[in-house]
Amino acid sequence: MSNGQWYPPEWPDRIRALAGGELTVASPKRAATVMLLRDMAGGPVVHMLRRRASMAFAGGAYAYPGGGVDPRDDDHHVGWAGPSLDDWAVRLGVDPASAQAIVCAAVRETYEEAGVLLAGPTAGTVVGDTTGDDWEADRRALVARELSFADFLRQRSLLLRSDLLGAWARWITPEFEPKRYDTWFFVAALPAGQRTRNASTEADRTVWISPAEAAAGYDRGELLMMPPTISTLRTLQPYATAAEALAGAADQDLAPVLARARLEGDELVLSWPGHEEFTKRVGNTTGSSDRTESAGGTA
Repeated sequence: MSNGQWYPPEWPDRIRALAGGELTVASPKRAATVMLLRDMAGGPVVHMLRRRASMAFAGGAYAYPGGGVDPRDDDHHVGWAGPSLDDWAVRLGVDPASAQAIVCAAVRETYEEAGVLLAGPTAGTVVGDTTGDDWEADRRALVARELSFADFLRQRSLLLRSDLLGAWARWITPEFEPKRYDTWFFVAALPAGQRTRNASTEADRTVWISPAEAAAGYDRGELLMMPPTISTLRTLQPYATAAEALAGAADQDLAPVLARARLEGDELVLSWPGHEEFTKRVGNTTGSSDRTESAGGTA
């Protein structure tokens, strides 16, 4: 393996079935993931999770905290600070209700999987400590969907700090995948006083790593990643601080990235428009030793 790419062996059969009209395309579910940054002497580092090797999909791959949208976040009243829902709707390319749900998912999933909460008692403050038994009980209730994010914020008299997030990219799982996600990627800085921890049941390791170091590990074949992950890591590299990256989010292109597949004789050609490094030609051998990444998943 020349780099950290992962190629699901079932892809050729599924792509051929899709081309032959034998595969029903699943509708993508909305999701969000957050590239959480903190400044170090050599520049910003990003918080990443390593998916458990035992997982059937992308086991051992590095990703960011993230997950699916809770439909309750579309219409529940959420304590809100920062850009308006109308502004977020324009930026994300969705209606205001969906914008609220997507931003809520980004903040909620970061809390659920990393223990970091982008919320505060006022529009200019952030909670400083989310440890303790009462916080953990609420986090577990959010994970189990026993507690809505709106109710969580209301019970603790908190406002979601949407101004602490910057929308960075949008990737959609290929049509030939059985589980599909329409995922918005965000960038945020670790709030002062808060610490990350591995609170995800799907991860066996967490790291703070510079985007350049992570990308180099991928290029050497040492760190396994999915296309959205390595792509966004590369776009983070020019920024000298977390604040610069957050400010630079406004210039990022949110046009959806969707993998394409075509048949050329017995050969499959996979490509991600605008991301030529992921183009892959696959021969007529299911389970080939050639490997590429999947854009499935949320991070």
